[in-house]
Amino acid sequence: MPRIYLSAPHMSGLEREFVDEAFRSNWLTTLGPNVEGFEREFEALVGRPAVALASGTAALHLALRLAGVGPRDRVLCPTFTFVASANPVRYLGAEPVFLDSERGSWNLDPEALASALAELGGVGRPRALVVVHLFGQTADMDPILELCARHGVAVIEDAAEALGADYRGRPAGTLGDYGVYSFNGNKIITTTGGGMLVARERAAIDRARFWSQQARDPGVAYEHSELGYNYRMSNVLAGIGRGQLRVLADRVAARRAIAFRYRDALADLGGLELMPQAPWGLHTNWLSCFLVDEPALGCTRDALIQALAAEEIEARPVWKPMHLQPLYAGARRFGGAVAEDLFARGICLPSSSSLTESDQARVVAALRGAVARARGAAA
Repeated sequence: MPRIYLSAPHMSGLEREFVDEAFRSNWLTTLGPNVEGFEREFEALVGRPAVALASGTAALHLALRLAGVGPRDRVLCPTFTFVASANPVRYLGAEPVFLDSERGSWNLDPEALASALAELGGVGRPRALVVVHLFGQTADMDPILELCARHGVAVIEDAAEALGADYRGRPAGTLGDYGVYSFNGNKIITTTGGGMLVARERAAIDRARFWSQQARDPGVAYEHSELGYNYRMSNVLAGIGRGQLRVLADRVAARRAIAFRYRDALADLGGLELMPQAPWGLHTNWLSCFLVDEPALGCTRDALIQALAAEEIEARPVWKPMHLQPLYAGARRFGGAVAEDLFARGICLPSSSSLTESDQARVVAALRGAVARARGAAA
């Protein structure tokens, strides 16, 4: 049977109009009307000035630089996240300090943040916080913003997984000083590869745009006074993004429906709990994530993943905490037990917005079969 992927790209057909226009006009590089149009349309969506970039990682790198992060600075970051949330801190020679999650949303724990700021405050206080909105749900931003404002810490929202989510009516990525988004192939909308950076001030976005184009000074000569990067999005990929942006609401609705169908279809098994739906905003359920209670289910998380793989169905664990990664062994952290437990028991199920109900029924049947076999073997 055809393989069912975790989170596959989902084209609407609207993308072709913009991509074809890029080919007809021969605007194929990092400049052109699609890039400008994508930025303008994204700004209208979230309400902040925006610059289109080559990746979400590039956007985070530039956000950290805009926040003034440099060598030997400290940057706070959740430990429960993908490595791209932490790596740009190292690009700038700074030190990531990792914080635990809270169980109500799986996102950054404001109490761990308060402990870190109390201990690391003063002259050596952290320069910035990268707060990650995981799997399509925002962190609890009000206490986070209050703590960071009190301690003079810049807030960067990593909303790579949370486009379309909101916090108390405000779009994810627009509550802090800077917000970053990803359009990687597995995201809720995609440009196949790309990202977006937003900021409160247009001057900050203009600065980031300058850096993203190799920081070439004005004039006909190739003159450079600052360090820059090759971080701009191409006109072709921006065309894909413009088409994708038009179906964002449909993609969010589809992902949420998939998550709730899993929840309802598996409820009678016991021992499989859908990721919390925090009360403070819309959770897009970019990925349908469940927590496995092994004694109640009678089956381990890893056994479920293996059983699905045998049926050509892709499933994965949730993110491995940064403090457990060889790359960040020995890094300073505050807490970590919640993140470790989520990693040990969390599973991501196929969540593509193009997933048909019959394909989802196949996933459910494979899960139920795995549980039945495990329970039978234990009897």
